[in-house]
Amino acid sequence: IATHLPSKCTYAIKMLKKTEVIRFQQVQHMLSEKDILWELSKDPHPFIVNLATTFQDSRYLYMVLEYIIGGEFFTHLRHSVTFDSPTAKFYAAHVVLIFESLHGRSIIYRDLKPENLLLDAEGYLKLTDFGFAKRVDFKTYTLCGTPEYIAPEVLLNKGHGKGVDWWTLG
Repeated sequence: IATHLPSKCTYAIKMLKKTEVIRFQQVQHMLSEKDILWELSKDPHPFIVNLATTFQDSRYLYMVLEYIIGGEFFTHLRHSVTFDSPTAKFYAAHVVLIFESLHGRSIIYRDLKPENLLLDAEGYLKLTDFGFAKRVDFKTYTLCGTPEYIAPEVLLNKGHGKGVDWWTLG
């Protein structure tokens, strides 16, 4: 967490160690995440974390992101155990609107899980961590995602598209 002194705005800074990015062969994922977040931040969506800027030094890559005060949705879900129907619909509607926006830009997210959703101060969701997001016009064949949430077509490696995001919402 950092504060921009002139504006007094608070930001979250994602720090990526360059040697680790290279060692784990994540260069393309990191560049894709940066490019997608940069594009999305030009026309911000209320339920997607905004990228303010990026920079680097000799050891790290930095992504300066909108700070979301409410923490992970995962923590909220674990504390509540279950949601009543209106609450579940409220949160699902956020994700539907997020996917509608992303898919309209030919971006598939591919890693929806409670840990990648944050709650803002008013209780609305914000999607974060675009490391597996990808611009896809029709299909892609990359095996990626969190095992507990991977759609069958990703595992079968027969190509997947926007449908994988809807699977994870389900």
